[in-house]
Amino acid sequence: MPHTTQLYQHVPETRWPIVYSPRYNITFMGLEKLHPFDAGKWGKVISFLKEEKLISDSMLVEAREASDEDLLVVHTRRYLNELKFLFERVEGISRATIVDLDAHQGNGHERDFMGDKRVYIMDVYNRHIYPGDRFAKQAIRRKVELEWATEDDEYLMKVERNLEKALREHQPDVVVYNAGTDVLEGDRLGGLSISPQGIVRRDELVFRMVRSLQVPILMVTSGGYQKRTARIIADSILNLYGLGLIGPESASVSAQNSDSPLLPPEVP
Repeated sequence: MPHTTQLYQHVPETRWPIVYSPRYNITFMGLEKLHPFDAGKWGKVISFLKEEKLISDSMLVEAREASDEDLLVVHTRRYLNELKFLFERVEGISRATIVDLDAHQGNGHERDFMGDKRVYIMDVYNRHIYPGDRFAKQAIRRKVELEWATEDDEYLMKVERNLEKALREHQPDVVVYNAGTDVLEGDRLGGLSISPQGIVRRDELVFRMVRSLQVPILMVTSGGYQKRTARIIADSILNLYGLGLIGPESASVSAQNSDSPLLPPEVP
């Protein structure tokens, strides 16, 4: 039986492609302060962007709360949390790529899309930490396993080299980018040693490569268990805007904006 939804809305050109709601920031009588995850970091990101005069409330796209009927558009009653709605409801979307750069293996979406050839998964993660899901790893088309305390140079080289190959092996209609900041140095749960500047450079690298192919990209901010990650996310967004990789002019961005081509004819 078909289900109707009120979640799809026209977004005027005056709005930015930044989806946010104050309800993202979770509080519970102060107990949230005892958890290693900063439950208010998204509000802090928005505050930083406002301080920099990049955005205002009228420029944001506010997320709407999904009703049970809305959820049935994209989920079965057995809660198969998949991206099938992209293929069924968005015209021109038949192939998707997930670029998962969170420090942890993305076993959730990997199990969701096990055997689904429409979805290509590239996952770069610390091989020694949770979840270590061997079954889910079968769904990864490009697997990059990192060692403890991996630093910027090695990390960025591996991300760039493997993303080049991933975008050739599977030419997507959309890219979903999991931009976890738990790769940051000092994050006890991530166990990697990427600097704040390295995270900004990583996000720029991914956006340049994807936008050079004129492919839409959706970035989710994901994990990050230190208070300073909100500032880093805001700095990354400001950098992407300054380079023309997001915002009103971003549709015209191509690889020519870079000092060197990001997608050479062949990768050894």
